[in-house]
Amino acid sequence: MRSFITCLLLCCALPAVALADSININTADAPALDRALKGVGAARAAAIVEYRKAHGPFKNVDELALVEGIGRKVIEDNRGQMHVGAAKPAGAKPAAAQSPAAGRNAAGRPPGR
Repeated sequence: MRSFITCLLLCCALPAVALADSININTADAPALDRALKGVGAARAAAIVEYRKAHGPFKNVDELALVEGIGRKVIEDNRGQMHVGAAKPAGAKPAAAQSPAAGRNAAGRPPGR
């Protein structure tokens, strides 16, 4: 029983560990991309950030091929080290900085209550 529980805990923890080592190509800055991705130096990392600024967030990692200087090999070599996530909206406040009443109706309750 103890080995089953240990195995279950390890299986649940592995996806979190894998994602922790992964870089979000929609939010990472050029130095972070340069450090995290194999075959991507400072110039390619800057090109990724500039492309993202001009065209919006990537929908999937394969869209990196649209960036000049990024080929299929770079994408395949780094597929396990990168992911796409929601891009940070310009001027967005961190969740802690928002008012406590945010997301509540006039009665001070969450919507629908």
